[in-house]
Amino acid sequence: MKIRALLMIPMLLFVSALLRAETPQQQKALLQKADFEQRLDSPLPLDARFVDERGRSVALRDYFGARPVILVPIYFRCPQLCVETMNGLLRALRSISFDAGKQFQVVAFSFDPGDFASTALEKKKRIVESYGRAADENGWTFLTGGEQSIRELTNSIGFHFAYDDELKQYAHSTGIVLATPQGRVSHYFYGVEYSAKDLRLALIEASNGKIGSPVDRILLYCYSYDPMTGKYGLLVRRVVKLAGAATVLMLAFVIGWLLRQERKRCTA
Repeated sequence: MKIRALLMIPMLLFVSALLRAETPQQQKALLQKADFEQRLDSPLPLDARFVDERGRSVALRDYFGARPVILVPIYFRCPQLCVETMNGLLRALRSISFDAGKQFQVVAFSFDPGDFASTALEKKKRIVESYGRAADENGWTFLTGGEQSIRELTNSIGFHFAYDDELKQYAHSTGIVLATPQGRVSHYFYGVEYSAKDLRLALIEASNGKIGSPVDRILLYCYSYDPMTGKYGLLVRRVVKLAGAATVLMLAFVIGWLLRQERKRCTA
């Protein structure tokens, strides 16, 4: 299943840049290189090496094992689109009760091998401050890396990009990827605006129900993730089944109560 960047709303932000291309063929070629295809249940390259915002050498697996991980493919010197991606994620995360560093981890990684740890640290400070939660700032990580590690990770999630020599910028799609604690791709959310409800349900599902309340798990049972849209839709059949079961239980309770009242009258 392949979602072309041409069909994605965020790519509208590239229109002004694309108009500078010399021919329609060049415009089309640029868009085709900016695909974001779905690779659900694909394993991530957990042994790939990166550098965190503090300049420390780390492996991708260092952020997995305990909780779901939100992967954010951006580049830290991006003039506009990546900023909107992070702002959209912040708006969604501030609307849910789960905290980064407690119930989930955020790993933003640069697909530009020319980015440095110092740039990543500046980006992280701004994001953590804007997030505004008291949770451990280790819930947010900003990684840079070499071309091989970047390609391993971007290929595993189906994220493609191309450098425009004329504009001195990357052409790329936007979105975030949710992975399980075991390091497998779980959900995709495209664009620069993410539904807080859908993101919350996805985190619960990716954690195998280890986070969230019993009510959340009931909601998850009633909703189904649509990978084409990155949203959850209400499953009418499940709702009908649950309503039917609740009705049967209620009738059983009422009948039982009436029978007990009848027995009391008969023995009185």
